[in-house]
Amino acid sequence: MSNKIDLSYLKKAWPSGIVARQEIKRFTGGVLSEKYLANLDCQGIGPENRFKIGGKIAYPVDSLITWLEKRSG
Repeated sequence: MSNKIDLSYLKKAWPSGIVARQEIKRFTGGVLSEKYLANLDCQGIGPENRFKIGGKIAYPVDSLITWLEKRSG
């Protein structure tokens, strides 16, 4: 029996509805790096709904948390 990891507290602590890829290390407390996330995106296994603003990649907080929860365990 596996326990579902609840990372919803990350949303409450984050000041925006989006997370820039450059901020992923800060968002996750150092667990993930920008480069690692970029590599996962290139493989098509990164968080869903990423988008580009002014040449930078960003993720909706809810999509990022859902993705993190699915990878946790």
